[in-house]
Amino acid sequence: MMKITPVVKQLLIINIIFFIGSQLVPVSYEYLALFFPENPGFKFWQPISHMFMHGGFAHIAFNMFALYSFGSTLEHFWGGKKFLFFYISCGLGAALVNFAVNYYFYQDGLNILLANGFNKGDVLALLNEGKIDTRWQQILTVSEFKHFTEAYLGTVIGASGAVYGLLVAFTFMFPNAELGIMFIPIPIKAKYFVPVYMLLFDGFFGIFGSSFMGIESGIAHYAHIGGALFGFLIMWYWKKNQFNSNRWN
Repeated sequence: MMKITPVVKQLLIINIIFFIGSQLVPVSYEYLALFFPENPGFKFWQPISHMFMHGGFAHIAFNMFALYSFGSTLEHFWGGKKFLFFYISCGLGAALVNFAVNYYFYQDGLNILLANGFNKGDVLALLNEGKIDTRWQQILTVSEFKHFTEAYLGTVIGASGAVYGLLVAFTFMFPNAELGIMFIPIPIKAKYFVPVYMLLFDGFFGIFGSSFMGIESGIAHYAHIGGALFGFLIMWYWKKNQFNSNRWN
């Protein structure tokens, strides 16, 4: 097993400190979780701070195990500065894509309400109080109403976006590495497992919604996709411009 590397170790410590602190001071989520930019709860530091906040033990345990497992290998080959740049970039990319998708859903729902005579200020005033106008549900479809309200009121926490970037990077560098997956007794090569997992899990629920067939995941699938996308773009750029003479082929 790969020995834990310095930057990964520091990231683990920071995440654990944030997790313990947030459990002792629950109000910290109001300041450190990632809010929608037009929500009054949004603060400029949240695109960074949300990466170190987690909702429960299982959440942080999974992310930290993945950070250790894949991050230590990548840092070993890249060095600390390059690894940290990649990790933070993927986390910010996750936030950016999540913002973009939520803005689309928010604007779509708001435009429909405005076209039906509602005032933007009144709509936002209600949302900021955590309330809704029941007439919205008569105008918006179930999906439009859900996406509109969740886009404005929802928050994002966790290192998952950055971790997804690490998964992509690991697959780029070690496509034939065999990954042992819980409940599946046969090891699966990274180049097959990672894209299929992302397509089926995040692509599926991202399109159909977290409550598809009654399943409530509470997972920011578009943030996952964003982290993976930025990880792919960075790795593609590095491969094209910096590693042509190395063992990438």
